[in-house]
Amino acid sequence: MAKTPPPFSRFEWIIAWRYLRARKAEGGVSVMTWISLIGITLAVFALIATLAVRSGFRSEFVGTILGANAHVTLYSYGEVTGAGVLDRSLTEYEALAETVAAVPGVTRAAPLVKGQVMANLRQRNAGVEVFGISAEDIKGIPGVAQSEEALGDLARFEDGIAIGSGVARELGVGLGGKIKLISPNGVKTAFGTSPRVNAYEVVYIFTAGRWDIDRTRVYLPFAEAQSFFNREGAADEIEVMVEDPEDVDAMAAAILAAAGGTAGVWTWRDASGGFLRALEVEDNVMFIILSILVLIAAMNIVSGLIMLVKNKGRDIGILRTIGLSEGSVMRVFFICGAFTGVLGTLFGVLLGCLFALYIDPIFSFVNYLMGGGVWDPSIRGIYALPAELRPGDVLSAVALSLGLSFFVTIFPARRAARLNPVEALRYE
Repeated sequence: MAKTPPPFSRFEWIIAWRYLRARKAEGGVSVMTWISLIGITLAVFALIATLAVRSGFRSEFVGTILGANAHVTLYSYGEVTGAGVLDRSLTEYEALAETVAAVPGVTRAAPLVKGQVMANLRQRNAGVEVFGISAEDIKGIPGVAQSEEALGDLARFEDGIAIGSGVARELGVGLGGKIKLISPNGVKTAFGTSPRVNAYEVVYIFTAGRWDIDRTRVYLPFAEAQSFFNREGAADEIEVMVEDPEDVDAMAAAILAAAGGTAGVWTWRDASGGFLRALEVEDNVMFIILSILVLIAAMNIVSGLIMLVKNKGRDIGILRTIGLSEGSVMRVFFICGAFTGVLGTLFGVLLGCLFALYIDPIFSFVNYLMGGGVWDPSIRGIYALPAELRPGDVLSAVALSLGLSFFVTIFPARRAARLNPVEALRYE
């Protein structure tokens, strides 16, 4: 009894390879193979490029948030004064900051004084948000203290003011220049409250990486901010940094318990939750749309295989007559379709990875061709188009492409296997 050859034997690969190299008379098959290959390549490339930009955008967005903002903000629920005004000042801010800093997982807790004022230099004005913070605590803000494009010396913070690069550009001020801060809630006199105007030397200019922060953020020494905003002996909130910002929800409960029942917490997820949810929805929709694109490209494999089966009907009849089983014929044509899917996937992964790795020069070239202004940071919030290549994204694209390619190949391969050899050779 003859031994049955194992599946995907060498002769099956040889036959499939010969069929893929169509002769000139069967050029239509070769053209369809190339169309299928190019389609799969471009679809996988688009999927990986989109996933990389999506991951990069989220990482850049979250990184700039965490680099210049508190992971958790601790504030007072407030008390109503005798004048009927809700006072949310924290008078025991030093003790509260020490208590919160002792919570496991907390890296820093700093009292803040905050207020919105107008910054002025000659004929230029800009609305800014002032953060009063100590010289030691400002060094713990990565987006400010570790800014790669920073100008000046943060060691001189107590001698002046630190401003964002957008504020400096708006006012036309550089290091050593003096700007005025104008607050409507200033000195209280017998005739009412008069605006307070103080001039400060710019000793540090930072770039946090987000346009809205760089355009509005100003830092004052803590004691000076208390005096400027009439907060002597009090703070507005406690800025808390934690080791794992992604797990901030679990940390919030411990911080709230340490602060007592008179305080509330507000995490960075609460502040940016709407945007993050919008990003998540957009990610899912884009993945579905691009998955359909991959499916459409994979369907070209079906068209090519159907043409191949039609052109090779006589060959199939001969192969079946000399003893080739239905399974062997099916595997031959499955190899033809799967080979196109695998090769297209590999080329798509290569192009997608190169795009993610070299997105900066590619984007610069596109910006040059369009005459500049393609990316507006005032609208996008960040200064450049980011991309982050993650192994999980690449694997999901590969799995989707190969899965669809193998799946759609089964049907024309089954059709070839079930072809009646008598019918195929009737008119030969």
